Amino acid sequence: MNHKRRKSACPLCGSGHVGFFLEVRSRKYFRCETCRLTHLDPRHRLAPLEELERYRTHRNDPSDEGYRQFLSRLAQPLLKRLPEGAKGLDYGCGPGPTLSVMFEEKGHTMDIYDPFFAPFESVFSKTYDFITCSETAEHFFHPGVEFRWLNRMLRPEGWLGVMTQMQEDDEAFGNWHYLRDPTHVCFYRWHTMEWIAREHGWKMESPAENVILFQKNLPLNR
Repeated sequence: MNHKRRKSACPLCGSGHVGFFLEVRSRKYFRCETCRLTHLDPRHRLAPLEELERYRTHRNDPSDEGYRQFLSRLAQPLLKRLPEGAKGLDYGCGPGPTLSVMFEEKGHTMDIYDPFFAPFESVFSKTYDFITCSETAEHFFHPGVEFRWLNRMLRPEGWLGVMTQMQEDDEAFGNWHYLRDPTHVCFYRWHTMEWIAREHGWKMESPAENVILFQKNLPLNR
């Protein structure tokens, strides 16, 4: 295999300018020169049943105060920006939906979606005032497709809250704890998030470490 460049396109931006980045524990990672996404070689992804078994080990529980505190890094700044009674979607809710509970407690209406644990595809025909995507984007096999879906589901002036650990230190990548989870396949940099914002015409801000808030702009012909 040619380590210098791959023929396949970047799974986020579609660019062909993708080069070998690093091999860690026999798993190969590639870096896009355009959007700077780092992603796992698709050949090293887990099979669906293996992926499901890994997710089943997650102990996400709405009654766990520590877990709620972790999620509040995304929830609190997003709550400050929402109108009363907003309609939201927790995208990638996992086996123990908790963000949806936290927003419902604040008077908002929530749907949930997860391809394994809440495969309610009706959400894709709806629109939302806000969408949360916590510790989910790193699992996307096809992030370009996923972010286009999220854009379609967001209403004008709607908010998308993303929480994922940002990858900025290349020298520390090989020992990064985020790589130890074999279901983590995409790794985002600040430059990558800026590319996503430009691609979809979103405003972007970061109210906390590893938390990005995107706001969908109003259509020009309002």
